[in-house]
Amino acid sequence: MGYARARYSDCLFAKVFPVPNYRRVFVPGGCWFFTVNLHDRRSRRLIDHIDLLRHCIFWVKRRRPFRTDAMVVLPDHLHAIWTLPPNDTDFPTRWRLIKAHFSECIPKTERIDTVRRARGERGIWQRRYWEHYIRDEDDLETHIAYCYFNPVKHGPVDRVGDWPHSTFHRDVRAGREAPDIQIKCAVEGAFGE
Repeated sequence: MGYARARYSDCLFAKVFPVPNYRRVFVPGGCWFFTVNLHDRRSRRLIDHIDLLRHCIFWVKRRRPFRTDAMVVLPDHLHAIWTLPPNDTDFPTRWRLIKAHFSECIPKTERIDTVRRARGERGIWQRRYWEHYIRDEDDLETHIAYCYFNPVKHGPVDRVGDWPHSTFHRDVRAGREAPDIQIKCAVEGAFGE
């Protein structure tokens, strides 16, 4: 006599701990805006270990290429805009590898709650991240401006060009941005913060 397989939706566990229904857009060769946060939003870990973070990103880029259209790293979160190669939609693996590699290289000084400890996880990153598929050129420009304005919004600097951890400086050297740009970012919308 065989056992009937319970459907997941009928399971008591599913009713007590519902699984979120994340809907991600996977477009081959697409462009996405991301917000990735540290678990402890008071931490300065990202800029305190900026060279390690850069190393982790380049390490992943060598194994799974992507183009960084814009990026800004603040003490407790980062924003990035990536374009994937044609026929590639796998941004989740790239973020998983970046976060894992960074976590492996950081000394274990963070507080780890019992749930994370039971799962063998570190307490460095928030588990998930926020992503937005870039629909067109206007959407891209809006999100690039948001990236570059973010350090001004959060207060560490008064001018976009004064924040060192941003691809803004790369874009100035390439002639894509003016060095004295004054981005006024009254952008409406959700950016994952």
